[in-house]
Amino acid sequence: MNSEELFKISKNIIPGGVNSPVRAFEPYPFFVKEAKGSHILDIDGNDYVDHCLAYGPILLGHSDEDVMNDVYNQMQIGTAYGAPSENELKLAQEVIDRVPCAEMVRFVNSGTEATMAAIRLARGFTGKNKIVKFEGAYHGAHDYVLVKSGSGAACLPDSAGIPESTTQNTLSVPFNDVEALTQLIKEEGENIACIIVEPVMGNIGCVEPTVKYLKFLREITEENGIVLIFDEVITGFRLSHGGAQEYYGIKPDLVTFAKVLGGGFPIGAYAGRKEIMELIAPNGPVYQAGTFSGNPISIQAGLSTLKKLDYPFYGELSRKGDLLRNNISDIVEDLKLDLQVVGLSSMFQIYFNPDTVLNYEIAKRSDVKRFLVYFRDLLKNGVFIPPSQFECNFISGAHSEEDLIKTSEAIENALKLAWDL
Repeated sequence: MNSEELFKISKNIIPGGVNSPVRAFEPYPFFVKEAKGSHILDIDGNDYVDHCLAYGPILLGHSDEDVMNDVYNQMQIGTAYGAPSENELKLAQEVIDRVPCAEMVRFVNSGTEATMAAIRLARGFTGKNKIVKFEGAYHGAHDYVLVKSGSGAACLPDSAGIPESTTQNTLSVPFNDVEALTQLIKEEGENIACIIVEPVMGNIGCVEPTVKYLKFLREITEENGIVLIFDEVITGFRLSHGGAQEYYGIKPDLVTFAKVLGGGFPIGAYAGRKEIMELIAPNGPVYQAGTFSGNPISIQAGLSTLKKLDYPFYGELSRKGDLLRNNISDIVEDLKLDLQVVGLSSMFQIYFNPDTVLNYEIAKRSDVKRFLVYFRDLLKNGVFIPPSQFECNFISGAHSEEDLIKTSEAIENALKLAWDL
């Protein structure tokens, strides 16, 4: 069967034909046969340079041999225990050694679980109920944060099935807007338990903080007794050795991880100051649990992955990122297109937008129709990126310069088509 035939079957047995909304695109998504290194192959015989990379987790490249061998060896001695294993301690210590704010770590199964638990913990620690998120930020699919979310929800209204009473304590402000947050805290500060922020907003494309904005967040939260949570599900161990907090030199109170931490396997974690983390059950009154938390397969994959992520690795990854972004910028300039080429380290995106994108409101003004023409032409020419203007594109350690040149050439052709040049 080909992808079109499988999708017809899938729509009858899986809602929308996909198990996550971001995977759907017209006329139908391709179905994967296998993935290796920087490439992904579909069952129709097409080979793509992969810049989706499972929406971020695949930092070393698909099916890294060292990680796969270590995981295979772990599988021979068990896939789930329901009891602690020594490797959990090793991975927790690795996180603590890398991440400035991490004094204790709790493993969970996904980024959604991690942010949900971190918010609950912040409420338990402060005794306050309200939380602040930024417009367009996606912190997982749990009820408290599905308010003005990005990612797959960027083009949709807030989800049905969530009572208004659930989100009445969730406050939203524009990213990179000092005045808006200052005013909100002036009005509501004594009721706010935490501010949760993607240090780089990777779920509306790729939006960096303006100069000193994260420093402002750290100062205003400290002044008002508010817990600062960095959601590093995307940036954690991708942006740098110690994540965005190392990259920008700002230490939050709590941090959440997933994606890269699992080396291609499902995992999540939250970490932070010991005085806060010690409130988690069974030590304290803030409950959180999970049958597969600390799963030995995911833990081993995480250990094996982080072992390979040293400072020279990140230097080489940033060099590749700069090469691709510079190539794209040159193409945009040569074609005289009013677009925004953005990104840092191994993250990149093109906004089909004449304005510098600082927040969700500006991002929403991007030309989505042109972006879809661009996306489909990239796919036709063997380059796979997420099928949304409001997602980030990625580079892995497995991408070669040949891959990046192919991507650059495909982008040039796709931009010409999107603008009828």
